[in-house]
Amino acid sequence: MPGQARHDGVRGGGASGLAQRRPTPYIILMQFLARMSPLRAVRDLRFFLQQRERHELVFFFLAILATTALLTGFWKNSGVEKEYRPQIIYVQQWRLDRTDAEIKAQQAIDAPIKQARIDAEKKRQDELRAQFKRLDDKLESWGI
Repeated sequence: MPGQARHDGVRGGGASGLAQRRPTPYIILMQFLARMSPLRAVRDLRFFLQQRERHELVFFFLAILATTALLTGFWKNSGVEKEYRPQIIYVQQWRLDRTDAEIKAQQAIDAPIKQARIDAEKKRQDELRAQFKRLDDKLESWGI
């Protein structure tokens, strides 16, 4: 009836006057994890393995090894390659009717720039060669 109070523990009445609520999910999880114990798990695994035959244990460990090898292979091969970006090299256009004097003048301007680039590359290679030489000497001293 419309005017009567309900006494079933739901909103609008009840002996305590409070609504009944279900426990929150984290409390349920905490109650579940409270029953977990690493020591009990190890003891249970030992008990399980003691009841197995020798061939069952061999296949058990082979299955674990195969699964581990597959997962390791997938993990090592999961690298993402860098996006390919082409290296664009711009070329200077020259007039076809240039004189030899203009060509030699431009070469005189470009020669120091080109030589500086060559010297920088040679210096980098020499430093790299020296690093490898030090590493090789250290490995030689270790007998490798």
